[in-house]
Amino acid sequence: MAKPRKPKPEDPKPAHSGAVVRHQKLCLSIDTNLRRIYGYTELEIEVPDIGIVGLHAENLGIESVLVDGEPTDFEYYPRNQSSDIEKRWASAVSSPSSAADVAAAAYVTALETELIPNLLINCFNKMQIEQINTEPNGVQSSAEVKQNVKSVRVNYWVEKMETGIHFEDNVVHTDNQIRRARCWFPCIDDNNQRCCFDLEFTVAHNLVAVSNGSLLYQVLSKYEPPCKTYVYRLDVPVTAQWISLAVGPFEILPDQHNGLISHMCLPPNLPKLRHTVEFFHNAFSEYEQYLDAKFPFGSYNQVFLSPEMAISSSTVGASLCILTSQVLFDEKVIDQTIDTCIKLAFALSRQWFGVYITPEAPNDEWLLDGLAGFLTDLFIKKFLGNNEARYRRYKANCAVCKADDSGATALSSSFACKDLYGTHSIGLLGKIRSWKSVAILQMLEKQMGPDFFKKILQAIICRAQSTTCPVRSLSTKEFRHFANKIGNLERPFLKEFFPRWVGLYGCPVLRMGFSYNKRKNIIELAVLRECTATIDSSVSVLNANPDSENRDGDIGWPGVMTVRVYELDGMSDHPDLPMAGDAWQLLEIACHSKLAARRYQKPKKGSKPDGSDDNGDLPTVDMRSSVDSPLLWIRADPEMEYLAEIHFNQPVQMWINQLEKDEDVVAQAQAITALESLPELSFSVLKALNNFLTDSKAFWRVRIEAALALASTSSEETDMAGLQHLVKFYKSRRFDTDIGLPKPNDFSDFPEYFVLEAIPHAVATIRAADRKSPREAVEFILQLLKYNDNNENPYSDVFWLAALVQSVGELEFGQQSIYFLSSLLKRIDRLLQFDRLMPSYNGILTISCIRTLAQIALKLSGFIHLDHVFELIKPFRDSKTIWQVRIEASRALLDLEHHCNGINAALLLFIKYIEEEPSLRGQVKLGVHAMRLCQIQGGSVSSEDIKATTLVALLHLLESRIAFNNVFLRHYLFCILQVLAGRWVCILIWSL
Repeated sequence: MAKPRKPKPEDPKPAHSGAVVRHQKLCLSIDTNLRRIYGYTELEIEVPDIGIVGLHAENLGIESVLVDGEPTDFEYYPRNQSSDIEKRWASAVSSPSSAADVAAAAYVTALETELIPNLLINCFNKMQIEQINTEPNGVQSSAEVKQNVKSVRVNYWVEKMETGIHFEDNVVHTDNQIRRARCWFPCIDDNNQRCCFDLEFTVAHNLVAVSNGSLLYQVLSKYEPPCKTYVYRLDVPVTAQWISLAVGPFEILPDQHNGLISHMCLPPNLPKLRHTVEFFHNAFSEYEQYLDAKFPFGSYNQVFLSPEMAISSSTVGASLCILTSQVLFDEKVIDQTIDTCIKLAFALSRQWFGVYITPEAPNDEWLLDGLAGFLTDLFIKKFLGNNEARYRRYKANCAVCKADDSGATALSSSFACKDLYGTHSIGLLGKIRSWKSVAILQMLEKQMGPDFFKKILQAIICRAQSTTCPVRSLSTKEFRHFANKIGNLERPFLKEFFPRWVGLYGCPVLRMGFSYNKRKNIIELAVLRECTATIDSSVSVLNANPDSENRDGDIGWPGVMTVRVYELDGMSDHPDLPMAGDAWQLLEIACHSKLAARRYQKPKKGSKPDGSDDNGDLPTVDMRSSVDSPLLWIRADPEMEYLAEIHFNQPVQMWINQLEKDEDVVAQAQAITALESLPELSFSVLKALNNFLTDSKAFWRVRIEAALALASTSSEETDMAGLQHLVKFYKSRRFDTDIGLPKPNDFSDFPEYFVLEAIPHAVATIRAADRKSPREAVEFILQLLKYNDNNENPYSDVFWLAALVQSVGELEFGQQSIYFLSSLLKRIDRLLQFDRLMPSYNGILTISCIRTLAQIALKLSGFIHLDHVFELIKPFRDSKTIWQVRIEASRALLDLEHHCNGINAALLLFIKYIEEEPSLRGQVKLGVHAMRLCQIQGGSVSSEDIKATTLVALLHLLESRIAFNNVFLRHYLFCILQVLAGRWVCILIWSL
């Protein structure tokens, strides 16, 4: 077992001047009719020597403060927006570059200010102060108590329900945005402060109040109007960020398999809820079994609210997760199933790692995030299949390798964590860091074995649940110690592994090729090792890292990589490729197969070029790359033991062998990528891709990749063979051969459904020599739209139709196909009218129609008036429409404005839409889209392209209440101003 952690006396004092909260009680009365919240919070605090306790409070009206029951003095400094922003910046902002500088300074100032407590409470009365300061010899007397415990009560009301807590009709709910718990109750809003909570919420008698911990009891008042008080107790110390609340007329669905779990939603969504959560007890039990421990909280509640209410699809709190009803689905919906299962499983894993086990410091957040993702991958592997888990991990690793080239992805670097004030978890960067964290932990699991890794996680949970001295925080250093003591990994390996993978950034890039030495019967493998980050930058970061123990400038990685060779006589692994040392490596790998004439049977006389003969006998196919080699195919790092980008060069036939014979989905995906990128395509390549597409036993996600590869390889040089294969495959599955028209929909075979759903998209991406869509492709998609029949199908075709409509938007119309446009537009208009009368699941059909209309308008802007399209889409921004449709319409209008009038006009329209958008989540979506428009502009935007008044308006929005209420929007506003100045890299490492 690992040694217990010893306290560090040299640890710096937290920013709250030494005050420590031992316990906090929160009692609130919530009136949904008057939109009022009032009550008090009572904190048991160890008061520092100075006698002043600093709390965080924002948007609150402080009525009075009592210390040990006696009124006391306090000072409250609410942070108000400056009213002279335009005047202050008018002279300072003259170009995008100067605006970016001002934005960086304003953003950093706002983030630093949020760390400072703004409710200062005097916890000593005058008599106590005199006792402490007076002593006959000038020395403090023994009356001074260094850790003086006081009971501090703050009576308050919530003044502005704009952030932290939200009202929507008769529903109230909180969010866990960074440093926004202070916006609905006074607290020390710091990740270093953890305590237990008592929670009491009084609401109308017909409402349910759901909060953290165990529900102790309910009290129904006798007053008019009648009210009900819900009393909760949270016995596990957590930070204020994880305190959550949801109030509403919820339907409660107890889990049929586990009494600790309850699911809740608004009444209209109850049927969907029943169907959605049928699987959930499996994830709950799987985590308990793997960690060999009971769930750390007394209960677990999931509350599903309307999508307009939430700032994200899920909000995690201690023993409580608030999600949007957008993820719910009934038995008719197919496409949403996998994503919802994974989302709910991840939210549950965060209860174990993130809420219950917390990071010791900001530099350790990657570890808890990675462990939660690791648990989620276990769920995916067991309940969604090994193919799904490996494919997702492979794609995530590919994304990390492309993006891991800057200091922001150095997981345990103070530059990327502490100095970014928590914003490193926002957006794409947060996803990349999360995927990288999981990949690193899976690398460690591969090194030590799954059983040892499981024991490490069990040890972490075991010490946290200890009744004598529980330790519920975890550091990177401790985990490294566990890996040595429990995982049996050697210290020298760990000494290199953690600094290189966790402390720095950059992934290995391997360029590999080989030749077969027939005389020695060996493979001569040449390898060039590079890095996704440049050598100079990697070394400079390495030398700048005070925690680094390797300063020699070597950018290698610890350990060796395995090369797997498939020969005629079988497969063999060769863990011979060192990942450190010389960048150029030349390896000799012995082959086990020997060439023999009997291994190759010559084709029969009169046989056809493809190997078949007129008699119908099965041919004997030689799968070797050449008659002088026993090799079938070669793979590097087949088990994904490294987070690496691998470029392997082997003959075409070996890639075909790998695609056809290797059962690993990662090997198949790699083979498709390699075949797709060939400069010249042979008949055998197209045949191999087509055979894989039609193989119903193959994993459906990889079959979709084969379809897309056929589309990308379809050209005049190949006589549009890819298009022919795709159309032929689709018609063989979905067309009636007698009448030549599509059959009625039958989605009973889910994998086949997903593959066929992707075919129209693949067909729509095919281009002829004139860079336009072939007539056959346009006609094919029109035929599918025209004859879609879902009457006898028990499953919904909304996603199916949405995919068809979006494929129309991907077409490029030329002289031969423009005549089909009117028919396609009529079909889209008919779907829009139908969806208006009978709204589809989450408005998906209307969203796809809006997106497609905008794409067509932009492509044909030289022939049509965009004003007409603008007027057609504008009504969908009506506030009565669901938020997904409203935001899609706004994005489409921003695209049209950008195309017609440039980036300056688009940003002005964006600011207008942000001010009008009522949902926080909608604001975030618009912010992301505006940033992408700025990226499309490319490079630094000149002063001629964007006016100074627009830049000032963006800065005003950055410091406005709107941005304060929505930390995600605020971050994207900062990013927009940096992109306009051509500082995309600075967005990732802006604090450096």
